[in-house]
Amino acid sequence: MSRLTRKQFLSRLSAGMGALFGGWLVSACGGEEAVPAATAQPPTATQMPASPTVAASATAAASETESPIPTEGQPSPTAGEPQAPSPTETQAPTATATPSAGPPHLVVARGGEPEALVRQAMLALGGMGRFVQPGYSVIIKPNICVAYHTYEYAATTNPWVVGSLVQLCREAGAARVRVMDSPFGGTPEEAYLRSGIQEQVQAAGGGMEIMAPFKYVTTEIPEGRDLRQWDFYDEVLNADLVIDVPIAKHHSLAKLTLAMKNLMGVITRRSAMHRNLGQRLADLSSLVRPGLVVVDAVRVLTDNGPTGGNLEDVRKMDTVIATADIVAADSYAATLFGRQPLDLDYVRAGTEMGLGRSDLGNLRIEELSVGA
Repeated sequence: MSRLTRKQFLSRLSAGMGALFGGWLVSACGGEEAVPAATAQPPTATQMPASPTVAASATAAASETESPIPTEGQPSPTAGEPQAPSPTETQAPTATATPSAGPPHLVVARGGEPEALVRQAMLALGGMGRFVQPGYSVIIKPNICVAYHTYEYAATTNPWVVGSLVQLCREAGAARVRVMDSPFGGTPEEAYLRSGIQEQVQAAGGGMEIMAPFKYVTTEIPEGRDLRQWDFYDEVLNADLVIDVPIAKHHSLAKLTLAMKNLMGVITRRSAMHRNLGQRLADLSSLVRPGLVVVDAVRVLTDNGPTGGNLEDVRKMDTVIATADIVAADSYAATLFGRQPLDLDYVRAGTEMGLGRSDLGNLRIEELSVGA
């Protein structure tokens, strides 16, 4: 099956999809709230300048060219558009990678199409073969929390980011690549289709899995400080590799939804997580332990998260972050919103538990300018 371009996808989607889905929002992406009926889509989203300037590593250039928001999925430069202020320089880490230090701790790729961003970021991180061995069973966990927005609204992970990861896993020899989430707005079937993720995953040779209720098992959390046991999706705990692929977006309670928050999609009773949320997210991450984290910041939701619904809250950054360290992933992604890593309770808790590093200035960070 050939993979569709975004323009082809949008044309097909507009012909085949009608009314948007509504309903009650519960748990994973926020507190209980009513979903209003969809309103007419604004013509474009506010453009955002590229993410914070970070000193280039010895092997990568930090220069970048910003692309405006595409119309019908195709980029088209537009002069004179207003730009939002960038995060301050003090919020960006300094790249310190050296040629002899081995793969960097974290790679930031900017300025290209989603497929190229993912492929170049993974190449710089050591290649997908560093994470996937021949015969592996891989689970990719994007954010597909709602069934009533297409990817342009930045409530769900970019479908081309997910499809590219499936393809790289297959190229590395994975025997099985499954993509899954547990949407709280609409059915999984609706959300998988509406997000555009299903089509890209299947075209890349992967499969979408509906997370069956009987596959959740009560599991001890040995390192948990607040949560000592919870119900986890058993397939996730038994996969050879879990790849966590959140979209970077605003969240009314957690401040930001990033990689650690994205793991709420593999458990039950998610509304109960909201008490002491930061520590509980760290406890959850201590058990699941994704082997690879790829943060989708191609389009980010800057306000009214987690579900959004207004393109004026969406900013196009054309950025992908890749690392094996979930705390570092969330720490760097926080700077894209003008925040310091420890502004997020779950980053602070994860750092204290030794789940990863938030001291970005001491990490080897490689910056890539991929280009259009």
